[in-house]
Amino acid sequence: MWLLLVLLQAAVLPAQLCEAPKETAAAVKVLSARLLGLAADPARDPDPSVYLALRLAGDHDLRGEERYLRRLQDVFQHRYNRSLQTASWSQGHLQRDAEDSTGAEAELPETGRLALYLLGLRATCPPPDPSPQRLLVTWLKYYLEEDWAGSRHHGSPLTSYYQYSLGVLALCVHRKRVREEVIRRLLDAEHHGKLGHAGGSAVDTEAVLALAFTCLERERLVGEKLATRLRAARRAVRRRMVEAQGPDGFFGNIYSTPWAMQVFIASHMCRKEPAYGRAMAALLENLDAFTTAATMAQALPALHGRSYLDIGSMRCREEPDTLTAIGPKLLTETPGNMTVRLVVECPQPQCPQPQCPQHQCPQHQLYDRLVPAPAGTSLLDVLKVATAQEPHDFTFDTQETPQGPFLSTVLGMEAQHKKRHYWQLLTHPGTSLQMGVAEYRPHDGETLILRLSEW
Repeated sequence: MWLLLVLLQAAVLPAQLCEAPKETAAAVKVLSARLLGLAADPARDPDPSVYLALRLAGDHDLRGEERYLRRLQDVFQHRYNRSLQTASWSQGHLQRDAEDSTGAEAELPETGRLALYLLGLRATCPPPDPSPQRLLVTWLKYYLEEDWAGSRHHGSPLTSYYQYSLGVLALCVHRKRVREEVIRRLLDAEHHGKLGHAGGSAVDTEAVLALAFTCLERERLVGEKLATRLRAARRAVRRRMVEAQGPDGFFGNIYSTPWAMQVFIASHMCRKEPAYGRAMAALLENLDAFTTAATMAQALPALHGRSYLDIGSMRCREEPDTLTAIGPKLLTETPGNMTVRLVVECPQPQCPQPQCPQHQCPQHQLYDRLVPAPAGTSLLDVLKVATAQEPHDFTFDTQETPQGPFLSTVLGMEAQHKKRHYWQLLTHPGTSLQMGVAEYRPHDGETLILRLSEW
């Protein structure tokens, strides 16, 4: 009995060593309870990353988690309903089902979202029926092929390296082999520094890639020669993270930091690497920055000392059913008004203005106005105020995503994913906000830049 107790303690020790200090446990639990409150809102679309954060927490609302899982299953079963009933295991049939399911417009592969859902199913207790999971695993393998355009050396994902790495990670956690060609694509991207995008941080993408590589090596799903390359790549990623840590303790920015922390947790380096402790302290000092379900879900696994690799070793046992949801915090109104400068930019035109194709930028700076708005409002609210200003020459549109509204069109110019364009949010002189339009709250006198960029 004594030996069994020692072994059980050893089994949970790594997670305990990596979690937030005990004196901050109450604050972390409150963040979990706030996420649970957001998850209970039926008006919000279910997000697999939210379910993962709830499952990796130390305290649970088991009935609440079960209800949320049912909502996720409803969404994904509806999405793949035709395939679950009629798809053949052959690639040809699967491709035809994909075309039927996604429509003639050939939507982008749902690589990242499906990967997160499969990770969530793996974290469920008791384990759900494995039959639908097998077909979804096949779908994910199909997406990893459909998500790639071009050759291994000169191609890139249609979605992003972040989503592509998530797909590999999910298959590995399910202990499914991945084609070496797929793995080599990621190795080449890491080696040649392709994981970032213009003006943005690559930390979160590098972190997911390092988790996938750690899993592949740990589960022995690759040969020794490839494992050596994976080991070298993830060590290089970890070294870059330490070197790039800012004086504020963050890896990249506050929102990419939890992903980087998962890398140290998964590699059992959280106590050996001082940078991890500084990052944990920085997160705990800034818990109020995590206000949306997506950002809370990103932070909580690291705060609990867990990584997505822990999903693969989860065992169904009695879990503490002690978490009570806290409703969304009402934002306190800040009295007074503010004025911000709103600038819209895009790349220099590649052709004379009269001959430019539709939607191509005719000039570098397209809009530059002062916008008065109530103090404390979000960037999204500022954009709405700008549309109402005379001479009514500012327009924009957003697309709803599980992470909140995504800026898709500005001044009639759409960020076309197939052309690898997106609207980047910056503050003067060129600092990427790394937050969504609904989360960021400008301050008086700030210059905000909407820039059509390429990743």
